[in-house]
Amino acid sequence: MTTIISATTHDVRFPTGKHGHGSDAMNKDPDYSAAYLILETDQEGLSGHSLVFTIGRGNDLQCESIAQLAEAVIGENIEGLVDRIGDIGRDLVRDSQMRWLGPEKGIPHMAAGGVINALWDLVCKVEQKPLWQVLAHLSPEQLTNLIDFRYLTDALTPEEALHIFQEMEPHRAENERILLEKGLPAYTTTPGWLGYTDETMVRLAHEAIADGFTLIKMKVGGSLDNDRHRMKLMRETVGPDITLAIDANQVWDVPDAIAWIKGLEDDKIHWVEEPTSPDDILGHKAIQDGIAPIKVATGEHVHNRIMVKQLLQSGAISFLQIDATRVAGVNENIAMIAMAKKFGVPVCPHAGGVGLCEMVQHLAMFDSVAVSGHHDGRVVEFVDHLHEHFVIPTVIDKGRYIAPTTPGAGAEMKAESIRDFDYQTGKEWHA
Repeated sequence: MTTIISATTHDVRFPTGKHGHGSDAMNKDPDYSAAYLILETDQEGLSGHSLVFTIGRGNDLQCESIAQLAEAVIGENIEGLVDRIGDIGRDLVRDSQMRWLGPEKGIPHMAAGGVINALWDLVCKVEQKPLWQVLAHLSPEQLTNLIDFRYLTDALTPEEALHIFQEMEPHRAENERILLEKGLPAYTTTPGWLGYTDETMVRLAHEAIADGFTLIKMKVGGSLDNDRHRMKLMRETVGPDITLAIDANQVWDVPDAIAWIKGLEDDKIHWVEEPTSPDDILGHKAIQDGIAPIKVATGEHVHNRIMVKQLLQSGAISFLQIDATRVAGVNENIAMIAMAKKFGVPVCPHAGGVGLCEMVQHLAMFDSVAVSGHHDGRVVEFVDHLHEHFVIPTVIDKGRYIAPTTPGAGAEMKAESIRDFDYQTGKEWHA
């Protein structure tokens, strides 16, 4: 029997803030960071890797929370892990002492996701498949067992989830063939950071078009006059055939959001992302109604499946943007994907951060094969930062995510990157 014998965390941070990468109206100087976990086993060369994304200060707190929860999986056997990982996930989320700090939100909840995702990385390596394929090859019953249905059954019952997975099962082989042949459509935020000069924005927009992207997202919310200027300049740069979306990163109150978006005088905006507090379900609904025909997208800061349930039940969003590390890992994201399928809302994952493209692509690909299939509503965020630090970096071709075929869940970083960017000891911080 192969057993998990230790858990080690690393406080890894990249100084992206000094260059304006990742900057928006709410987060002006983020240092993209990873609270990084390695689960070692007693089999030489077999370890599970994951990370929780933060933007600098507090990454050490996230590491400590992960380390405490990871103690619960020391001694777990790898054999048969895939059939126990649903129960393990429920136990981690429901930890009676850590839960008091949440419940099911913030640092301890993301820590649970970090541990769960590292377990999935182990499963992938044992089965010699990428995560999207491991999930897409599970039976409908196995997928249903991964979901924590507590607080969900007024919106999604186990029977309904099982039916959703069973309905797509006959189409999986064809969907997988399409995915491997064509990949998934991506959009880019790379030109749109708020801290960039006009010249940088225009240059990166031209590069995005040349790379095959047909949707570009721009950060807004600094000042209305500047947003109008940047939107006008971007429209002139990319022409009429490129779709534009905007992202406010929670900076507005509800009335301000409606007035600001209307003040942009552009009804062709594909969506406005995070227009207000992620906790404000009714506020999102008011904005959705107030800015039509522009649509609302959110999800990267949504704490848990319960909030997603309410956003979907109330019709507050038109696009659900799941995040690979905000919630309790793969298991909770599967619950969200299933609910979005029931309510007919496309899942368009968030990926603006270190390792998020590498991780969330697997969830989108699983959705395309085993839940909602291939459709025009899905597009996956791509940000061209820090991919060189990963063992299996994201591959984009002609504006599309190419499905990885190497075993793993996507989060494993190169050993030298972990060493060099360790915030306590790395040479990039202490040269």
